[in-house]
Amino acid sequence: MTLKNLPEELRPREKLLAQGAQTLADAELLALLLRTGLQDRPVLRLAQDLLDEFEGVAGLLHAPPEALAGIRGLGPAKRAELLAVLELARRALMQQLRDRPVFDSPTRVKDYLRLTLGPRPHEVFAVLFLDAQNRLLRMDEMFRGTLTQTSVYPREVLKCALHYNAAAVILAHNHPSGVAEPSRADEYLTQTLKSALALVDVRVLDHLVVGRSEVVSFAERGLL
Repeated sequence: MTLKNLPEELRPREKLLAQGAQTLADAELLALLLRTGLQDRPVLRLAQDLLDEFEGVAGLLHAPPEALAGIRGLGPAKRAELLAVLELARRALMQQLRDRPVFDSPTRVKDYLRLTLGPRPHEVFAVLFLDAQNRLLRMDEMFRGTLTQTSVYPREVLKCALHYNAAAVILAHNHPSGVAEPSRADEYLTQTLKSALALVDVRVLDHLVVGRSEVVSFAERGLL
């Protein structure tokens, strides 16, 4: 059944305007972005097929461009819209982190890192530099590695912390395997950076390990 054949109260756009976006299923929200389907696959069906293929909204939004390019019914314009939605979400979270202390909402930090680092196919080590009020000054992706390891140089982290006049940092890196469990190497690196940054009076507030669906906090686990 096409959208125009649905009763008005069941059409995604009308339902959203009348009842709010939170009442729509994932497929209905995605159908609003896609707008049109194919002759043999109405837009709601196309939306649900995409969610099934990529294992949900997160998988779809994090899918590499080449994976999306091979989907029938998902042309350049629709792919661009999906990428734009993800970028808007990142920018909204970044603005909130800059406007208030990051620990006012630890979940917001995790959400931002999940959107930013979660989909990367290679390991990325990032540092969030904070001012004396724990507001975000800047986030730098400082080191990139293979699927299994990254070379992190404490001297470079110290140089950036001094350059930005940071009072504290949050360390973060992703696990391309999708499993966010910290390794012994992650624990050793954290302590090395913590000791090095203490020499210039910069605190390490946390180290966040980003997986596909979970972000593990060293601070919450008592590992700092």
